[in-house]
Amino acid sequence: MKKLDDIDLQILTLLFQDADITNKDLAAAIGTAPSTCLERVKRLKTAGVIKGSFIDVNYNTIGGNIQAMAAIQLQPYSEEIVNALRDQLLPLPEIISMFHMGGAFDFYIHMSVTDTEHLRRFVFSAITSRDEVTNVETALVFEHSRSSAIPNFSEE
Repeated sequence: MKKLDDIDLQILTLLFQDADITNKDLAAAIGTAPSTCLERVKRLKTAGVIKGSFIDVNYNTIGGNIQAMAAIQLQPYSEEIVNALRDQLLPLPEIISMFHMGGAFDFYIHMSVTDTEHLRRFVFSAITSRDEVTNVETALVFEHSRSSAIPNFSEE
């Protein structure tokens, strides 16, 4: 894909702030025709710049009263083991996101559970019961915030 221009960056910025914005409103905000805006969004999707759209769920409203992070160490460590852990844990309803890391821990897992007993059971049954997991450190999340600003990597 060619280098992103100012219009592409404006589109990404507005979609990053509100993925539900209509194409008409998006085009008006950046000063282009709706057809031009729609084609640019399609091009950004085709090129893999836009990977998808997501909603931000308030987990408390659906029973996820506690969020936690689990830091996990694996041994042995291999691509096969890493991929298997990711592929088996990611579909579980408690998992919000997983981060495969370098450093002291191999994974950080962000999860939502109903209460501390649910957290305890989930960590035991889904994580520490696995032979390749050698260490788990779990911490409660008091607040989770997401930036509404898209990173700017332009050369200025």
